Amino acid sequence: MSIIQGEKLQKVLARAGVGSRREMEKYIDANRVSVNGKVAKLGDRVEEADLIRVDGHTVKIEEKADRICRVIMYNKPEGELSTRKDPEGRRTVFDRLPRIDGERWIAVGRLDVNTSGLMLFTNDGELANRLMHPSYEVEREYSARVFGEVTNETVKNLLRGVELEDGPAKFTTVTPMGGEGVNRWFNVTLNEGRNREVRRLWQSQDAEVSRLIRIRYGKLELDKRVPQGGWMEYDLETVNYLRKTVKLGRETQTKLSVMPEKRKDKRAKINQIRKAVKKHNQRVKPTKRK
Repeated sequence: MSIIQGEKLQKVLARAGVGSRREMEKYIDANRVSVNGKVAKLGDRVEEADLIRVDGHTVKIEEKADRICRVIMYNKPEGELSTRKDPEGRRTVFDRLPRIDGERWIAVGRLDVNTSGLMLFTNDGELANRLMHPSYEVEREYSARVFGEVTNETVKNLLRGVELEDGPAKFTTVTPMGGEGVNRWFNVTLNEGRNREVRRLWQSQDAEVSRLIRIRYGKLELDKRVPQGGWMEYDLETVNYLRKTVKLGRETQTKLSVMPEKRKDKRAKINQIRKAVKKHNQRVKPTKRK
């Protein structure tokens, strides 16, 4: 399927893998995109023959059938930024990801620098956009170590909803997971991913999150065999679960072997991931935390 006549520019760029639709809207608003030599503006629509450039570089608009939708899981460590580049040269989540010719990995949401755990990346901008959009209510689960007094009333408030500076928010579940005194663990779920939302919800009840780990996105759980800083590509079945969740058509191709993996092959893959992480850590100096 080629570009639909008069299709929105940000949607075309997202499908081309330049970034999520939300990111492309910011690019357009910042005058970083041109169409046929003229600076683009929000609301522009493009035709198949139009010449589109981002930061002066021509964007190759492929037919949809030419790209295989791929999704990888990344186990983010604390201290990495969820941005493509950092002016201060600090580590980012993109530093360790595999290269894909002519495309870019797009982060499905972000985790703040002090949060670790499951992040998803895809080369399909439309998939990324829908997985992040609150209208699809894809559930996220976090494991949070909370410092402060947490009473039954505290939990009721968090489930009922509280007013944050950017609107009402709430957890859909709050499950005690142990701990002692005023330092306890809770698993919490919510159906959106606003900036630092989990931390801000607890802060609204005079409690501080001292450690935060994302452990699930939809039905996809953090694979604890994958070390922090390691990534693993999902198979076709998992990719299509995500696509079905946000009402996108099925993918029929994959870069992975379709043969069932033997147990020893799975162990070998995990060992390979661990070696790659170790090698990268030896090559890169640790980020100084301020």
